[in-house]
Amino acid sequence: MTAIAVRAAPEDARLALQAQGLPPLFSRLFAARGVARAEQLDYSLKRLLPYHTLKDIGPAAVRLADAIARQERLLVVADYDADGATACALAVRGLRRLGGVVEFIVPNRFEYGYGLTPEIVELAAQRRPDLLITVDNGVASVAGVQAARRHGMDVLITDHHLAGDELPDALIVNPNQPGCQFPSKHLAGVGVMFYVLMALRAELRQRGAFAHGDEPNLADWLDLVALGTVADVVKLDDNNRILVEQGLRRMRAGRACAGVNALFAASGRQARRASTVDLGFMLGPRLNAAGRLDDMSLGIACLLADDGAHALALAGELDRLNKERRHIEAGMQEEALAHLAGVDPQGRSTLCLYREDWHQGVVGIVASRLKDRFHRPTLVFAPGDEGEVKGSGRSIPGFHLRDALDRVAKQQPDLLRKFGGHAMAAGVTLAEADLPRFIAAFEAVAQDWLTPAQLTRTIETDGSLAVRDIAMGTADQLAAQVWGQGFPPPSFHDQFRVLDQRRVGERHLKLKLGRDGGEFDAMLFNCPDWLPARVDVVYQLNVNEWRGERNLQLMVDNWQPAA
Repeated sequence: MTAIAVRAAPEDARLALQAQGLPPLFSRLFAARGVARAEQLDYSLKRLLPYHTLKDIGPAAVRLADAIARQERLLVVADYDADGATACALAVRGLRRLGGVVEFIVPNRFEYGYGLTPEIVELAAQRRPDLLITVDNGVASVAGVQAARRHGMDVLITDHHLAGDELPDALIVNPNQPGCQFPSKHLAGVGVMFYVLMALRAELRQRGAFAHGDEPNLADWLDLVALGTVADVVKLDDNNRILVEQGLRRMRAGRACAGVNALFAASGRQARRASTVDLGFMLGPRLNAAGRLDDMSLGIACLLADDGAHALALAGELDRLNKERRHIEAGMQEEALAHLAGVDPQGRSTLCLYREDWHQGVVGIVASRLKDRFHRPTLVFAPGDEGEVKGSGRSIPGFHLRDALDRVAKQQPDLLRKFGGHAMAAGVTLAEADLPRFIAAFEAVAQDWLTPAQLTRTIETDGSLAVRDIAMGTADQLAAQVWGQGFPPPSFHDQFRVLDQRRVGERHLKLKLGRDGGEFDAMLFNCPDWLPARVDVVYQLNVNEWRGERNLQLMVDNWQPAA
């Protein structure tokens, strides 16, 4: 069952925003997303939170400045997703620009797993670095740091994941580590690296490094920060929205790096109209495809390319991998749904699925699709190393996935070999023989934590939209805003007459909807059935671009027969 709820827009905030010059519609939308003052919509860089309150960022900047002064060999150890790739490219570009001698290494997820493992340290040691710098990983890498120490390497960890019970013996910059007072806990890994570069530049400035000019403008790399932040689906709080908006402005102004421009081209999108939708659903998946199916070195190389033609070639290969990923995903999803056809998901609080022929790099996407369909915390497993299975999970509001895995680990200390992640996404490794025991333990935690209300899918909308506002101008204004995780794009709920409908492809409907004298084109995807004459519709405003023409189109997210 699906419930429709209207986001509450506090009256005092709505009126305050309107009094400060915002149109009534936008005052309502922003008030419903926690905006109480117009200044929260000021995305100028001067409003960025200062770096000083990030724990140990000062010592980290000093260590990096010393390394640059001594021309030590720096090696960036990246993660294999879009956040890790953008953070790595930012670190390499930024540290080189500031005088560092920098290389990077990224683990192949199928050989080395996640994070700074002892195995990755052995691989890194072959390059004889003086300082390892992790990006988007490392806060749980106790054994990896110990291995680096044995090789005589220092370690600087930059990460944003939640810390475990034990921290590695290293310098750590992470807003989510114990004792960190940084106000925003939602920085992506690339955001943390951006702050480290800010602190490093300040340290170098104090040492007189830019006495003759040539101080770099770190904002030149905010296209990378924006892409990684949106692709990692972190909460777009005030601070993250500044980073993303500034990155989008640079893309629209033609000032993105060659790799980002190439990803736009490979996606069939235009950088001059860059939006968070482009970053999250077009560029991000193509970048992620490298880490899912091959080696994220390809994605990082694309982001580091300065030659446009070379970047286009790399982006084309990423596009090919993404098409392959979609094919694999579709097959796995079909198999998962076939398995669940004989199961009543409503009788369970969680879903856990495993097949020995499933692809390790795609389980997270399949988990996300199943979570969306059944509204249950979902873990999908594939074979790992000998005798192991590796699972990737996605969760629903109100169920902290990493904390749930932690509860299982504390209840049964011998069960999980590795786990980590966030509230809404996490990964876990365990013995294949222990999978039935894990499924039972995970289900027990969910039954203890989740209420029937939380297990009911609720679609939040912004209520009714006046017919006069269902217009191209409104759609363009909405598209220009920063929307994303924790700051969702507006959707509306109204009743329409179905004036016309025709099939597009095998499962999609192109619609003509009518309301209060207005007629509107609309699209409904993955709908095998014809609609009745009157429907209650949840929809978003969209601009459809085809052969140089731009037209308003409603994107239908949900429908029910009108009462």
